[in-house]
Amino acid sequence: MKPAQNEPGLRLRVSEALSKDVGRAIVRIDPQDLTTLGVQVGDIVELRGSRRAVCKALPAHQDSRGQSRLQIEGITRENAGVGLDEHVEVRRVGAQPAERVVLQPTTVTPSERDLKYIGSLLDGLPVLEGNRVRAQLFGGRYAEFQIESTVPKAVVQITPLTQLIIAAPKKAETSRSPSYEDIGGLKRQLQRIREMIELPLRYPEIFERLGIAAPKGVLLCGSPGCGKTLIARCIAHETEASFFAINGPEIIHKFYGESEAHLRKIFDEAAHKQPSIIFLDEIDAIAPSRDRVTGDVEKRVVAQLLALMDGLNRRANVIVIAATNLPDSIDPALRRPGRFDREITIPVPDRLGRHEILTIHTRGMPQAQDVDMERLAEVTHGFVGADLEALCREAAMLCLRRIMKDIDFARRSIPYEKLAHLEVNMSDFLSALAEIEPSALREVSVETPTTRWEEIGGLDGIKQSLIESVEWPLKHAELFVAAGVKPVKGILLSGPPGCGKTLLAKAAAAQCQVNFISVKGPSLLSKFVGDSERALREVFRKARQAAPCIIFFDEIDALVPARGSGGSDSNVTERVLGQFLAELDGIEELTGVLVLGATNRPDKMDPAMVRPGRFDLLLEVSPPDVEGRAAIFTVHLRGKPLAKSEPVDVRQLAAASQGMTGAEIAAICQHAALRALRRAIHASQPVQLETADLFAALAEIRERMPARSPAAPPLS
Repeated sequence: MKPAQNEPGLRLRVSEALSKDVGRAIVRIDPQDLTTLGVQVGDIVELRGSRRAVCKALPAHQDSRGQSRLQIEGITRENAGVGLDEHVEVRRVGAQPAERVVLQPTTVTPSERDLKYIGSLLDGLPVLEGNRVRAQLFGGRYAEFQIESTVPKAVVQITPLTQLIIAAPKKAETSRSPSYEDIGGLKRQLQRIREMIELPLRYPEIFERLGIAAPKGVLLCGSPGCGKTLIARCIAHETEASFFAINGPEIIHKFYGESEAHLRKIFDEAAHKQPSIIFLDEIDAIAPSRDRVTGDVEKRVVAQLLALMDGLNRRANVIVIAATNLPDSIDPALRRPGRFDREITIPVPDRLGRHEILTIHTRGMPQAQDVDMERLAEVTHGFVGADLEALCREAAMLCLRRIMKDIDFARRSIPYEKLAHLEVNMSDFLSALAEIEPSALREVSVETPTTRWEEIGGLDGIKQSLIESVEWPLKHAELFVAAGVKPVKGILLSGPPGCGKTLLAKAAAAQCQVNFISVKGPSLLSKFVGDSERALREVFRKARQAAPCIIFFDEIDALVPARGSGGSDSNVTERVLGQFLAELDGIEELTGVLVLGATNRPDKMDPAMVRPGRFDLLLEVSPPDVEGRAAIFTVHLRGKPLAKSEPVDVRQLAAASQGMTGAEIAAICQHAALRALRRAIHASQPVQLETADLFAALAEIRERMPARSPAAPPLS
């Protein structure tokens, strides 16, 4: 096809691309604009900014239409010499099949064997001399090239018949230049940061016209690994500003005055090379609150930083970005307007955010058909971006281990055929999930229960109440909003020991696929003043970060006994109770967190705990009736080698076990199985569990049963 001449053009504004389009040389355009240009889906178009770039045209998604915009990724923006929100001219061009393309490596130089694989990744890509292309490799790595020359010398398209030649490499880049497409799940936060940083650096005249000073600083707060440093690097790359990165502890020197001089030197250099961005990572290390530190060095550094950010010498076109996961440790003087004008909290990603991040980190990964990213996004509650990257890397490593036994380590390289058949499947991701612990929950004990409702015999009414209170708000959230109904905050399970309270809590968490934080009531209590309350605050803070989450307090009566009940415990339980009440129903909203409590002494708890708005639902777990006991026997005899000559009658066992709890019935089945095992070993025959074993075990357990204490009175 010959190149099109004098095709009509169209000026459109540039937006960032979808994460899945990175490296594919794709431009997404409104279908109406495609019609105006006379372009069909899959045609090649030319983008003209300060330079030229070529792409394949695809239609934009529904939510991006009608805005006179096009979506292109970071490499294409560099090729065309345009930035986000700038205009670019689009026109249709023809592309010929490339006979030969000379690639100049800018990151890694591939071997002849690797070139065959890279050629398959570049197949179908439209290229132009001077443009850059990127091949996304296995495990999140990439190979980037500059097109040195093409034959013929025009817009060409790489085909399986194209001869690819590797030229002498450029100096390898020391670090990757990320773009906005490399950030997932933070669109709203990223937009707020861009408003504050890109506008003053690109268009300072806007602020002069409005008669206001441009913002000076942004403080990014969030959990470790949530993307604070990545955002700063992306903004520096996209704005083409000078970037000065400072790690907090690097500033501090042992000689008097050197720390302040180092800081002044960085700010002076940034002012000289404006527009500039100064990024202070871990700012809490160099600017702690002055009333909490004893050393003079930190106080002088804080004072110097205050003077540089808001001193007599105002620096134009210099913006300071700081990042910390301990915002309360920073000196308050830095957090006032005029210094850090805006504080932006980078949250733990939700399900949609996790799906975006997983898509980014699996771009170059050969995936099997059974990989379900939606499912992975649902079960990775509490995972930040760094955790999800580690999950993808661990899944890739598990895939590699499968071929390790077939590799001949005497050879210098792995055969290409083996690499070509590598595929990461869903089982690799699920196995990796067991290895990766979410950062947001690292300091608390978190488990993912596997108990199902079918494994709990009886208690049908309580199970239905838990399904309505726990599962429904998660699975039918929109119906709750439409009905104006707020989900319950807390559920209290009370009843005698062994009735299945803990088992019910685990089943509720497992069925909903949410995080489950198990807290033993007395384990939070400490002999040091203030430690118990701090431990409780930390549990609730972590649960909020990892929402949706269930916190299960076992033996909660030991943690929140009734006030004024006596004891010389320095009032620690009363302070813990006060903290608990504030967390459950205080000013700070408890969203996405359900509190489950279990106790066999509800009368010992403080009445303030069980009012509506705190523990909204009180469920009495009573010893099972005949039907319940039969169901429990059925559950615990499932999978055991029952004698076929004499079928076991669970109804008869249920009638004989009057007054027994679920835990005691489980012990009966266990003891009966041990009796059958003992008999089989002595007689050298297969294990056969008989009805007589069960009744003998029942009599043994009944003899060991303590006299039942009178049940605790129900809560009024």
